[in-house]
Amino acid sequence: MSNQPRVVKVLAALLVSMTTGAIVLMALSGRPPQAGPFSLASYIGLTPIAESLPSRAAQQPGRWRSIEVYFSGTAAGNIEQLASLSGLADKEDLDCHFIVCNGAGGDNGQVLATAKWQRQWSIIPNRAWNGPSQAIRICVIADGTNTPPTEYQIQRTYTLIEKLSQKFSINAKAICYPENW
Repeated sequence: MSNQPRVVKVLAALLVSMTTGAIVLMALSGRPPQAGPFSLASYIGLTPIAESLPSRAAQQPGRWRSIEVYFSGTAAGNIEQLASLSGLADKEDLDCHFIVCNGAGGDNGQVLATAKWQRQWSIIPNRAWNGPSQAIRICVIADGTNTPPTEYQIQRTYTLIEKLSQKFSINAKAICYPENW
């Protein structure tokens, strides 16, 4: 039993180092302390992707053939803000089907379906985009350099793409990401 003081010291050192490590991780995570160091509380609070997919108009199986993900070029935004920044009179004129928010303008990872998706309308080619009419466009709120996409945005975008690909039988080769994705 002469080792007992040593065991107590080792266990106390272990407890102190684990507590310090958890505090450092919480400080670096940018989340409030009540969320915990490895909590998915903010991710779980988001609306499931499947609830963003339905639309008011009928969805035809062969309607969509590709998916394009692009950055908004902004540090913040949601449907209304992007329409305003684009100089559009109405948010229904926004040239995308889905928006994935970054926490500034909408919840981090929140997926918003636009009016074009609700009506199952194609994006009209213009000077900023000249892609195929059967492409689903997903706008990720970020500029790709100074404001990169968050982990939640990336995870939710991949989940959205997976659901859309399954529903519309879109081949992985028909999915386009921004250069610095």
